[in-house]
Amino acid sequence: MEKQELNQKVINVIEQVRPYLQADGGDIKFVEVTDDCVVNVELTGACGSCAFSTMTLKNGVEATLKKVLPQIKEVVAVNL
Repeated sequence: MEKQELNQKVINVIEQVRPYLQADGGDIKFVEVTDDCVVNVELTGACGSCAFSTMTLKNGVEATLKKVLPQIKEVVAVNL
């Protein structure tokens, strides 16, 4: 899969989980997919300062991305 295609698929998945974060006053922004299939995102709003943001990131966003795109190794918030 080309990097551009992978980026678009990751963005599509993030768009699907975004409403759940926005419902709690937060948001997520796609930054990049690294060459070793790590997705970098930025958590903003309430998610940027929430004590549970790492859990949300791993159990929600990362789990969903890995289910749809098994080649994804990890999701990392670059601003936490």
